Amino acid sequence: MYLTYSVYALLIALLIWGGKFAGIKKNQFHEDSASLESMKSLRGFAAICVILHHISQEYAFQMVGGEYKPGELALFVNAGYLMVSIFFFCSGFGLIKSLETKSDYLKGFIKKRVVKTLVIPYYVSVIIYTILRFATGERLSAGQWITGLLGISMINLYAWYPIVAAILYTTFYLIFKNIKNQKVCFGIMAGIIILLGMLFCVNGHFTWWAGEKNWWLTDEGWNNAKWWMQEKIWWFSGEWWINSCPALFIGMLFARFENQIRNWFRRLYLPKFLLVLLITFGTLCLSVYGQNRFGWWTEFNGNGPDIGNKIATYFCQITFSMSFVIMIFVIMLKYKVSNPVSRFFGKISLETYMMNLIAISAFYFLIYRQNGFYGSAPYYKAGNYNLAIYLVAVFAGTILLALIYKALCSLLQRLIK
Repeated sequence: MYLTYSVYALLIALLIWGGKFAGIKKNQFHEDSASLESMKSLRGFAAICVILHHISQEYAFQMVGGEYKPGELALFVNAGYLMVSIFFFCSGFGLIKSLETKSDYLKGFIKKRVVKTLVIPYYVSVIIYTILRFATGERLSAGQWITGLLGISMINLYAWYPIVAAILYTTFYLIFKNIKNQKVCFGIMAGIIILLGMLFCVNGHFTWWAGEKNWWLTDEGWNNAKWWMQEKIWWFSGEWWINSCPALFIGMLFARFENQIRNWFRRLYLPKFLLVLLITFGTLCLSVYGQNRFGWWTEFNGNGPDIGNKIATYFCQITFSMSFVIMIFVIMLKYKVSNPVSRFFGKISLETYMMNLIAISAFYFLIYRQNGFYGSAPYYKAGNYNLAIYLVAVFAGTILLALIYKALCSLLQRLIK
């Protein structure tokens, strides 16, 4: 576990480097805790943790003595959606603040915030992943190549974030441009977010409706399934699409009522902070209970898609993702961090997210017996030093690819006046 302890120590050091404590007195707060720089640094920390999450999900990091047990980086295995919740919180906060402070903010919004910021990066990644998957020997059916290039099916499994963000940004634009009553606007945004959650709960992880009931539970049914019937092919075919985006609504609320929230915490900050911690812990327990009692992968319970249990799990888990970002906001009132590393990753947070899968896959030869074959058994050098080399290689590769990818996207974005 030396690798785990080293990574945790580095993260703690990163949280201390550049950290600023406002003080213990009741009027000592960071008035700029939600500034653009603070949010960018926060996104940077989240981006680092997302990369660690993706690495920790490799089963070479989840096996101890040949059995599935909490292995290296176990803390990050289920932390991905919480880190993405930070992205959504910052986005929601920024949307409302910009709407309130910038005249004509919605003018050209779709072109600037949707097409340039999300659609172009999405399709650039689609082209990159299509080329690489073909060049490395993957031979998909013509239908999958075509739908992948169109962006309808997932050629880059990590590219779900800009799709959801684009849907939510477009919804935000349409609502706030055409409806003057902000209470109604906020209510509709909340409703759309919940509808997206229900879309996954009905959709499931694969096209369960494409054959006889429970067709996927037999080896014959699963092994003979067409490509379009399999996991992770279509939009909203995974709980990771929807269990973090409610944090965008929390960010919108905190931006709308920032002054009132700050003033409320100025009096008796410590007991109120402890209350927030208690609520966050309670929602964590609820999330764990929901996943254990109901579960996301209900298709394998033998009851068809079992949509009701997915819905129950959804509402149990989003309480935690929402309370988690509230806790982060409250902490930053007193303690915030900004250093060159966090700011650097904050500038390329989307890019690292989109390119991370390439680096994850490119260095499989360091941890699996068959290069590039995920199903191959992992191997371990003394002290797991090959896992440490893999982690460093993935970070370095992700950063390099992210910078190249960012340059390509910027080139195309400049072509749109």
